[in-house]
Amino acid sequence: MPVDLYYVPGSAPCRAVLLTARALNLNLNLKLVDLHHGEHLKPEYLKINPQHTVPTLVDDGYSIYESRAIITYLVNKYGKGSALYPEEPKARALVDQRLYFDIGTLYQRFSDYFYPQIFGGAPADQDKLVKVEDALKLLDTFLEGQKYVAGPNLTVADLSIVAGVSSFEASDIDFKKYANVKRWYETVKSTAPGYQEANEKGLDAFKALVNSLLKK
Repeated sequence: MPVDLYYVPGSAPCRAVLLTARALNLNLNLKLVDLHHGEHLKPEYLKINPQHTVPTLVDDGYSIYESRAIITYLVNKYGKGSALYPEEPKARALVDQRLYFDIGTLYQRFSDYFYPQIFGGAPADQDKLVKVEDALKLLDTFLEGQKYVAGPNLTVADLSIVAGVSSFEASDIDFKKYANVKRWYETVKSTAPGYQEANEKGLDAFKALVNSLLKK
């Protein structure tokens, strides 16, 4: 049976799943969710995801949501032995730590700072910007002497974090002033399988959405 992904192209978490699927050479049956018209609030969607969020993955009747749970599930099921999510306990723990840093600190702080501006018309909060910068400094530290965020190999942590960090391009946050982050970003763009299709197209959609909202 096909693996269904309910998604929105511009969403960074959705793009992380697309990047992971490309890295696994896994074909997904893409199902666009129209958030504007409330498709995520309809009973049939709430049945597979009561949190009514995207992305949501349905694999042979099994539904899972939250992008970082999805990408680790995909490697566990379809990429046994893959360096994307290493099986050695310490290596896997480091990947997990980076994923938790992403959801709880880096991407969360970006969301707290930027989304109220574009979706709520709020002014930029400089205190929140400082927190984003602090998170980027941590990422820069993690990358000192490392090719990727969790060591010498590309992992799902890179794919999740790059989807979020690339979204910073739509904001006033200059993440490229951090040398290690800039180097890593260019490395992932050139080495992640199918990066252009899986991330850049959705990033362009996100940028277009931001521009349209800021013009209102």
